[in-house]
This record gives sequence, structure tokens and C-alpha cells, in this order.
Amino acid sequence: MKILVLNCGSSSLKYQLINMETEEVLASGKYERIGEDEAFITHKVNDKKIEIKHPAKNHEEAVDFTLKQLINPEYKVIDNLDEINAIGHRLVHGGEKINESVIITDEVVDVLKECIDLAPLHNPAGIIGIEACKKVMPGKPMVGVFDTAFHQTMPKERYIYPIPYEYYEKYGIRKYGFHGTSHMYVSQRLAEIVKKDIKNLKIVTCHLGQGSSICAVEYGKSVDTSMGLTPLGGIPMVTRSGDLDPSVVTFLMKKENLTAEQVENVLNKQSGVQGISGLAPDFRVIEAESYSDNERASIAIEKFKYEIASYVAKYAVAMNGIDYIIFTGGVGENQINIRKGICEKLEFMGVKIDENANNMRGEEKEISKSDSKIKVYVVPTNEELMIAKETERLIKN
Repeated sequence: MKILVLNCGSSSLKYQLINMETEEVLASGKYERIGEDEAFITHKVNDKKIEIKHPAKNHEEAVDFTLKQLINPEYKVIDNLDEINAIGHRLVHGGEKINESVIITDEVVDVLKECIDLAPLHNPAGIIGIEACKKVMPGKPMVGVFDTAFHQTMPKERYIYPIPYEYYEKYGIRKYGFHGTSHMYVSQRLAEIVKKDIKNLKIVTCHLGQGSSICAVEYGKSVDTSMGLTPLGGIPMVTRSGDLDPSVVTFLMKKENLTAEQVENVLNKQSGVQGISGLAPDFRVIEAESYSDNERASIAIEKFKYEIASYVAKYAVAMNGIDYIIFTGGVGENQINIRKGICEKLEFMGVKIDENANNMRGEEKEISKSDSKIKVYVVPTNEELMIAKETERLIKN
């Protein structure tokens, strides 16, 4: 079975074509600046990368041109589009109505529309991608894999906010959590690596990147996570603030005469480790500066490590213990000293990092010592493969 995985942004389209028999990525790429004359696609086949400038006034045209690259005689990976058995869409917010991956129907699209207020940047793009595929590949089965779905197993006392209950009833204001596909993939992959049943494991997954979130995965299910109503909550990220005293928001609005939209922009795009350090929004730059005499950079990185370690310790309470900690995402997979610093703060829990094992980037590997009470692993995430697996499972059933 061959699955096309799509991740639609407001003006972009990421894709992978995966052969599920071998889990090989046959082709991948990204269409950027959709809607502009300068639109272009970067298409990868094996070790070959092809960049093509091709105007696409909407996602329908982008999907159509992308599909043509898959059968382009110069570097085709399939002979015709009938070889694509199904399409898996990465979708963000399904609210409380969608708690697992689903075959896409008109009712699913209606739920996406209902949740636009909760994900104003992502859900409209997901709807656009679905509608584009309907027109370009009519009748092709499609599956939606939602970022929020994995976290729908959280107990109510962990997702409810301590504000008047009527706001939950009227507007659905609660913790939803994100990066669910990544947390699900790496926790399942760890169980495969250690050859144990995930239903017997207590795992904390740390997805650290531009956006970062921590998740408590107890016996294969999410029981708590750091992001909240939106991806702004939780630990400080590269440009996102993470959790704050709520009065910070109203204080800033009054002092700086900011609108709600303006203060949201500050918290989403000008805060986090960048906001503290005052440097470019590049984690590698900020971390490098933290080892110099740049005090603000040092504080930013220390804050990042402290908050992650605090969440890990918190989730020991949520699950009454931890068996494994996983690092994943761009920062989690590649920033050696960040991992080391977080683990050192957890030594009181019996975490012992092996510095030699930890001295690597992007590998699937244990980085804890043999006598560490909690085992620590790096597991590179693969959300596209998880989406493809969920698509295959639902289509076969």
C-alpha cells in the first residue's frame, strides 16, 4: 500500500509518499508561497533534490502539480496516480468531538470548521487541503490524524481550567494539548526498541523544537501534557512564552496599550528563549551564546532546562512513577548539552546520563547509564510515518 501524507499550511504544502510495505519514503517535498506568482516546489527523490518555480494560485493547483511530479518521467516514483491507495492529512484541532484518527467525511470537515476559533491558523489550512484533494483525486479515501486526538484520554481534572465552568461549556475552554502524533509515535517506537508492551510502561516524552511540549504517556495513553488551549501553553519555547501568571497579559495590555491581537503576537512571536536573550530566534545561536559571557542567553537556556525538568518531575506524580524519558524534535534530538542539563536536574529521581552515549545527534539510542533508575532515550520523531500507519490501519479496517 502506498500512502500520500499531506500537511497543509496557509500558504504551504508538505508531503511524503510512503510505501507501507517497507516504510520507505518514495518522494517528499514542500510547496511554498502558494497563492503568489513566486510559488515554488522543492521535490526530493532518493538523494536528488529538484526545485521548480511554478505559480499555484491555490492549494488545488499545488496538489495537482505535486502529483504530476510523482509521475514525472524524469524522476517518477510511481507509474500512475492509481497506485496511491489513500491520503493521510495532518490536522490540528478536533476539539472534544474527535478523539482518534478518522476517515474524513463531511461530518469531520464540519468539526474542523467548528474548531476554527481554537486553531485559526491551522484548521482552515487543513480544510483547504482536504477540499483540494477531493477535486484533484475524487473518490480517493482520506484519513485525518489530529494533533489533539492523542490527548483526549486525559482525565477531566487534568484538562479542566480553574475558571468559571460556564466558559468550558460555552466555548470549550480547556487544555487540549498538541504534538499528539509525535508523542504517540515516539512512545510506541520506544516500546518496540525495548521489546516491551507499551501497556506496561510509564513514559515521559519531550518533544523539543520551535514548538515544545511534554507528555505523560501511561500504558500507551496520554494522561497529561504541557500545551493547553493553544500551543502557547507549557514550557518556554523559541519564541513562545509558555505558561505565565495570567495577570501578565492584562498588565501588558494596560501599560503598553496593546490589543488582544497585539499581546498574542508578543507572546507567540517575541517571547520564549528569544525574548529573554534578545537574540535571533534560532535555538542553536542562543545556546552557543549561553556558553559565553552573555548572561541573558545563559538565563534563557537555564530557564528552558529547568521548566522541562520540572514538568518531567510533575509527571512522575501524574503516573506514580516513570520508567522512561524520551527526547525528540529538532532540539531534543540534536542539542547534546540541553539533554545533559535536563537529566542532571533529575538526578534526585535516579536519572544518570551517560555522557559518551549522549554525545551524538539524531540517532535512536539510549543515553542513560546502566544503573539509571529511569532509562533515557533519544528517539527521532516521524509524524509522517505515524500518519501513514494510522491511514493504513483505518483503510484496511
